[in-house]
Amino acid sequence: MTVTLSDVAARARVSPATVSRVLNGNYPVAAATRERVLRAVDELDYVLNGPASSLAAATSDLVGILVNDIADPFFGIMAGAAQTEISGQEGTGRAGGEKLAVVCNTGGSPERELTYLTLLQRQRAAAVVLTGGALEDPEHIAAMDTKLAKLADAGTRVVLCGRPPLPGSDAIVASLAFDNRGGGRRLTEHLIALGHRRIGYVAGPVERTTTRHRLEGHRAALAAGVTPRGSGQERGDDQESLTVHGPYTRRSGYEATLELLRRAPDLTAVVAANDTVALGACAAVRERGLRIPQDISVAGFDDLPFSVDAVPALTTVRLPLFEAGARAGRLAMGTETPPPGGIATIAAELMARASTAPPRTG
Repeated sequence: MTVTLSDVAARARVSPATVSRVLNGNYPVAAATRERVLRAVDELDYVLNGPASSLAAATSDLVGILVNDIADPFFGIMAGAAQTEISGQEGTGRAGGEKLAVVCNTGGSPERELTYLTLLQRQRAAAVVLTGGALEDPEHIAAMDTKLAKLADAGTRVVLCGRPPLPGSDAIVASLAFDNRGGGRRLTEHLIALGHRRIGYVAGPVERTTTRHRLEGHRAALAAGVTPRGSGQERGDDQESLTVHGPYTRRSGYEATLELLRRAPDLTAVVAANDTVALGACAAVRERGLRIPQDISVAGFDDLPFSVDAVPALTTVRLPLFEAGARAGRLAMGTETPPPGGIATIAAELMARASTAPPRTG
């Protein structure tokens, strides 16, 4: 049942004219009254009628692309590729079948993510593309599932890019998930094959799916390929001590690597959660007077554009970010058929470069 302006007015105990004034922002309203109206809007999930829509199920020419940080190349590359497919490549500047793609920067905030989805719902967005890893919090997952279902019911196409599908959700057109576990495993297997046994790991935020999946791949490789020092419990404890979590930033990589070297001066390699973190790890290694890779190897993840130009060039795992973003854009526009079951796993490729080498002996 469609929620009306009158429903909001009744919930907020004001007149429909007052609700209209609050939502349009064209007339002064007391702060307490305004707060009551906005709370009623959120509670009832009221959707404003767009200027170009008269039907409740009609969608607009707007497409939202949600990213954690547009300044991060990981998100920027995917968003740019998706935007190109969504907005059209003809460049005619005339209104035809093109859509207006708007990038929404959440800053990694789950509250902001939900707020943007609500705003896009009110604008009757034609599609929404959500990029990057998801927050592993039951309350947020439930809220996301509810919000995406309402978007889908209103005709909005929902596509996930670089994010695993929501459990049990049928509101999503397609989920393009990167093989983070497989990539993490192959990266650590590469180091083990070179002869490394004491490998530190700079992980991302604990609550993110990307963090958990990459770390699981790393630890699976260690469990299969590294001879334990003692019992299985001791080996597990050792892995915990050689793992430090933090944001996906250069500063985090720098500080976490210094901590790892303090805990285990005998480390021969450091694996970073992504390439940006790896740059910070390299800086910390050099600050300690160590050489890369002669004294310690460093590896990253994602294969961002700068990784090949680092000195030495960074061993990493390549994710096809541009290709995934472009595919997400086509799925959002309905110009590509969704994968079977709506889920596709995108392969991750090991890129072995000069920042990793066999550990020195003696």
